[in-house]
Amino acid sequence: MKQIQPFQVWVNGVFYTAVYLNMISNSDNLIDTAVFYFGLLGATAAEDVYATPIVTGNITMTGTDYQQYSSNPTSNDYAYSWGAKTLGLTLV
Repeated sequence: MKQIQPFQVWVNGVFYTAVYLNMISNSDNLIDTAVFYFGLLGATAAEDVYATPIVTGNITMTGTDYQQYSSNPTSNDYAYSWGAKTLGLTLV
């Protein structure tokens, strides 16, 4: 899980503030495609270590992004940076 610049999300008529991005690899064919499950999370209070899911979904990495991801020694950091960029978020 990575902290993001606070991001307003509209869900069922209510604005929520997401402060974390969580990503989990759903599948990776080890050739040219990886699918990540993502969640935008909000803390219930500044000191609360538990985050509440606001929005979830899947994003697919292919092409040059996948090649860079699979050959990167810090592939987790690469995946989070790619995911944040894909979703229009800023990591902090």
